Amino acid sequence: MTAKPPRILSIAGSDSGGGAGIQADLKTIQLLGGHGMTAITAITAQNTLGVQRVDPVAVDMVIAQIDSVAEDIGIDAVKVGMLGSAEMVKALAGRLASVDAPIVFDPVMVSTSGSILADEATIAAFHALMAVSTVVTPNVPELARLTWSDPQSAYEMEREARRLARDTGTAVLAKGGHLDDDGPVIDLLAQPEGKVQRWKAKRIATDQTHGTGCTLSSALATGLGHGLDLPQAILQARGFVRAALKAAPGLGQGNGPLGFAGIGEFWP
Repeated sequence: MTAKPPRILSIAGSDSGGGAGIQADLKTIQLLGGHGMTAITAITAQNTLGVQRVDPVAVDMVIAQIDSVAEDIGIDAVKVGMLGSAEMVKALAGRLASVDAPIVFDPVMVSTSGSILADEATIAAFHALMAVSTVVTPNVPELARLTWSDPQSAYEMEREARRLARDTGTAVLAKGGHLDDDGPVIDLLAQPEGKVQRWKAKRIATDQTHGTGCTLSSALATGLGHGLDLPQAILQARGFVRAALKAAPGLGQGNGPLGFAGIGEFWP
């Protein structure tokens, strides 16, 4: 009998353009050897140029989706992405507190194209969800909103990631791609007890970046579902995203999606 794949639940919005959200998550989970399951939080009309419409899914329906897969198939890891309302965030924080599996929380606030996906009340509620998560994966603008700061350098990013990890009791993977410089990209993992690990890589010059945060967080969840420890899962997830960036097919008129179909040329 074939070994059973890790069961990865993605709780996120649907992207009609296929580059981010649930669609990117399922592609990533599949390519990394997991079984993808979903709890869809919102339906979006979306492409590489922006988000034209968002229809939230009822909170009780999202919880029902989680209960359905948990009670039958089981869950080895969870990825949380776009949520859309404070009510949704609070309900998920309560439901996920009883899930015995690693939880990766990508605190989605703004799409790659610049569309707002979380209001102030939703962002304020994120702290309750961070408290039950294994790791939270903010980029620099998201880290700034979560810490009421304005990091402009890798040093300041590390300072705020350390503070957020300490205050929430949750590991923080701070992603440095948005820092305004031409040097290497620096990502770092800050643990609540103060330990910090750093990864550095050459910046990939491309605007085909739609769904990078979704892809990283779902790859990270899949690695944790396979039993990797957090630094190992981060190393694998970063490599996967970099390969997908290099394989981007150049679709659409704006920030195009990553190259899942062509990733075999660059990964593993």
